[in-house]
Amino acid sequence: MKVFVVGASGRVGQELCQALIKRGHQVTAGARHFDSLKGLKLTEVPLDLHAPVAEIADKIGQQDALYFVAGSRGSDVLEIDTYGAIKTMQAAQLNHISRYIMLSGYGSLNPSFWEETTIREYYLGKYLADNWLIHQTDLDYTILQPGSLTETPATGTVALNVQAAGNNSISDVARVLAAIPDHDNLIGKVIPMHEGTIPIDEALAQI
Repeated sequence: MKVFVVGASGRVGQELCQALIKRGHQVTAGARHFDSLKGLKLTEVPLDLHAPVAEIADKIGQQDALYFVAGSRGSDVLEIDTYGAIKTMQAAQLNHISRYIMLSGYGSLNPSFWEETTIREYYLGKYLADNWLIHQTDLDYTILQPGSLTETPATGTVALNVQAAGNNSISDVARVLAAIPDHDNLIGKVIPMHEGTIPIDEALAQI
């Protein structure tokens, strides 16, 4: 499968590219910097989410699936996390890419969860982007909602559709994301996750 990763140079993006390559996918990495991706067998495409939709669509090209794992880490939420994400959805539609996989955050669609948090702006941005994906596009989407990301070793196991926020190894989040296209039952699903005991592909198959 040909896949495009928006935000490939980020913490999750790096791990996701590696996991996708291990699964045999042809990966195109969209980012502004590529130092963190050295040594990986992929195609590098300079991508600026401040650009117009048509330019973003041209950069993405023809793909089988599109991942959005970019993030401004609080420095440019509206332009990157929200409007940048929306522009990639519009680009996917222009390019007839139906499969779209979004990395979000636990509770993003539930304002009562995040309205009083110290990162309210981040969650508001995710809330708007996720709702746009669900209600304003006809894309075959999957939204993954991990809780707190940790730089701990991968376990290869998870808990999905959980009812409370928890910790998530970045490597495990990347492995879950990479496995999603292999499970057609996940189209149109929003999946909360945190660390758990069920092997990743088994957990995804059970949804």
